[in-house]
Amino acid sequence: MPKVFNWQLNREMDYQYEESRPEKQFAIVFNINRCIGCQTCTMACKNTWTYSEGQETMWWNNVETKPYGGYPRHWDTKLISMLGPGKWNSETYEGPTIFENVPGGERVLGHMPTDEDWATPNLYEDTPAGTLEHGTSLPEHNPWMFYLQRTCNHCTYPGCLASCPRKAIYKREEDGVVLVDQERCRGYRECVKGCPYKKTMYRPTTKVSEKCIGCFPRIEQGLGSRCVVACVGKIRLQGWVSPPDNFRADNPLDYLVHVAKVALPLYPQFGTEPNLYYIPPRWAPRPFLKQLFGAGVDHAIETYTKPDDTLFGLLRLFGVTEKVIDRFEVNDREAVGWDEEGREVARMPFDEPMYIRQEIDTRFDVQRINEP
Repeated sequence: MPKVFNWQLNREMDYQYEESRPEKQFAIVFNINRCIGCQTCTMACKNTWTYSEGQETMWWNNVETKPYGGYPRHWDTKLISMLGPGKWNSETYEGPTIFENVPGGERVLGHMPTDEDWATPNLYEDTPAGTLEHGTSLPEHNPWMFYLQRTCNHCTYPGCLASCPRKAIYKREEDGVVLVDQERCRGYRECVKGCPYKKTMYRPTTKVSEKCIGCFPRIEQGLGSRCVVACVGKIRLQGWVSPPDNFRADNPLDYLVHVAKVALPLYPQFGTEPNLYYIPPRWAPRPFLKQLFGAGVDHAIETYTKPDDTLFGLLRLFGVTEKVIDRFEVNDREAVGWDEEGREVARMPFDEPMYIRQEIDTRFDVQRINEP
């Protein structure tokens, strides 16, 4: 089996195919600290892509409550128990990946969810862990829970792609979006079994697999995906992420992932090098967060809690435009973002002006009340 380099694990690993990175890689950063669990992103995706017959229980985007929630149910805990314990030695992961701890005759370590597992996308929503005590113990709360935003990770080394015997799954060279060639697909569901995040799904009416397409028709126009631009809490920032040896400090996602190192991948120990990144919640227990996001949790939370001026400005650009921000700059007054064509698409001041309307509007001859 070929050897490829996984920078999230800081080592080489086994993979079904030779290393091949796209020209630029689709990516999203989620700030968990801001999510209110409103499911607007979920419904924006549902109403755009999965509203037809056979897609009733198909949610390409979902928001689940940790530590107990999951869609499909127990998607992660089942795989973690199969993969076995692993440990981090500084920034290097020393345990096996889903491509290295594989049963005989299989390409990828995985499991097949049952119909019941798919039936309850919001089971245990808002269910906390811990015991209710007087007051709060900072920086960790007791009890605690948080919302985890999930869609396809458009991995550099996708489990779905590696497991498909028909080679019906591929990554687009221009943006790294992972797609299913439905003319080649025969509905074997090996991709469903092989995806560790369970974001490849089988549609019984067509008997082929479907998955998040990254809203690539919007990406081709320089626009963010539906789940990103619909977000009420402004927790998402979409763009392009580079390998650590080729990043740009003025690229928003490169800055969050490689410079500030405040955004971390979900379950990097699986080995897929996922391209969705998360700013961890400050109030959750650190051991739980390290299992989800790897060894960089302490640094990420400390940096986010006490951001420098550049990070503070960049965080203000989350959710302020439907355009994909390719380059940003922060000065002592504001944060500015430009698209790939060099056009300014966002400008956010640090101190927003306050406008007080006159109580009597003589122009329209009306009386106004300024609410506090």
